[in-house]
Amino acid sequence: MSPASAQGTAFKQAVAEAAAQDPDIAAFYQANGYDSIWTGKGRDRNRRTALIQALSSAGNHGLPAARYDVAGLQAQMKAARTPRDRGLLEVEISRVFLGYARDLQTGVLIPSRVDKAIVRDVPYRDRGSYLTNFAKSSPKRFFRALAPNTHEYTGLMKEKLRLERLLAQGGWGQVVPAKTLKPGASGASVVALRDRLVRMGYMKRNATQSYDDKMVAAVQGFQQAHGLAQDGVAGPGTMAEINTSVQARLQSIIVAMERERWMNIARGKRHVEVNLTDFTAKIIDNDKVTFETRSVIGHRANDRQSPEFSDVMEFMVINPSWYVPRSIVTKEYLPELQANPNAVNHIEITDRSGRLVDRSAVDFTQFTARTFPFAMRQPPSRGNALGLVKFMFPNKHNIYLHDTPAKSLFGREVRAYSHGCIRLADPFDFAYALLAKQTNDPKGLFQAKLATGKEQQVDLKAPVPVHIMYRTAFINGKGQPQFRRDIYGRDGRIWNALAKAGVALRAVQG
Repeated sequence: MSPASAQGTAFKQAVAEAAAQDPDIAAFYQANGYDSIWTGKGRDRNRRTALIQALSSAGNHGLPAARYDVAGLQAQMKAARTPRDRGLLEVEISRVFLGYARDLQTGVLIPSRVDKAIVRDVPYRDRGSYLTNFAKSSPKRFFRALAPNTHEYTGLMKEKLRLERLLAQGGWGQVVPAKTLKPGASGASVVALRDRLVRMGYMKRNATQSYDDKMVAAVQGFQQAHGLAQDGVAGPGTMAEINTSVQARLQSIIVAMERERWMNIARGKRHVEVNLTDFTAKIIDNDKVTFETRSVIGHRANDRQSPEFSDVMEFMVINPSWYVPRSIVTKEYLPELQANPNAVNHIEITDRSGRLVDRSAVDFTQFTARTFPFAMRQPPSRGNALGLVKFMFPNKHNIYLHDTPAKSLFGREVRAYSHGCIRLADPFDFAYALLAKQTNDPKGLFQAKLATGKEQQVDLKAPVPVHIMYRTAFINGKGQPQFRRDIYGRDGRIWNALAKAGVALRAVQG
């Protein structure tokens, strides 16, 4: 055997030996004859250079840079002398590459392990396909295509870099030493508020020491960007948000980028987006919001929080019946019926065959939550818990969008009151917007069905994807960053998990 042949054999044996620890890597190298894609010359050198550049910018994406150990990998590259060294290095580079590629494309964390209510199907790609496609691609182009190609992700990353520069400059300065400040106030606290609003970009630099009209306008601008009532008063809620640190906002941005990676899918040319923290539901056509309405989401209690997932809306039901969920029947209504058989008498009790049950003939005290044999149903009416229309994307969570008779809740700033479903402030207009794609008279069609007073199903000729999301940081249509409260504490848990995985805040000079 010639020296060159012996070296080639030693390299391939080392690759086969090291790759055996990872079935996907082993399958790739077996298919390519145990040839190098990293450790040779020419194209391999270009691939190495592109990988090192990509790994070096991992922190820009809020990824755990230490996980990829760029310095260690470069040291191994310099130290590799023998064919065996190069074979072991070849597989190590592929291992690091695969970890980075998956982290950047579909996220560092498995969402359901962080919070069971995040029941999103992350669009994981086959690991072996990363190596196969990379070997055929332009290295730089391949790395550029991994991160979500959305305005949202690009905008979040831009804001992340801006806040990191701000952090290096000391953030937004002194916190405001007051719980509440109102127009007309003056003094040191007002000066601190002025200076903080200037640093945040809501006010031009000025020498005012009183809470004047300019400060009212600046506070209103801040309130708008943070989902607060825009009254121009720096009350306790507004002040808490104003005094939130750059570090905390950076955490929200990094969490939002991770969430965006979990949703690295085509959302649909037309889709519905519900942002739970923003209490809104939107119809989006070709990346533009064409309809928006306020929403009420699930209560903060653990068993009532709205889950996060994506599905497809197939139809709407006009004049719906409300089939009371079993959890509500047993936890809320059964105790009332045991105290008074005529309680909640606007709701029908039915047996397993759907026949009405005579309340007077039943001793409700003999049943427990487990043994209660009946179902409960509220017939169509204006007082129905679902209102006059519900929008269905059949799912195992039994979550949907619907009308409600409890209209007063939409006037509140924080709207977390439901049992998990999403209530809409303008359900009729939402229906018209959906139906406008399939009829010239959406309002007429809807109202004709409504006028019957009977349950009517209207199918959507083109089903619409629905994405129930949770973003405490997002970018609006004008490219401006927006922040919302972490209503369920989910983003706090995600940040803790990211930090445990090695994601770190950083301050960037320049």
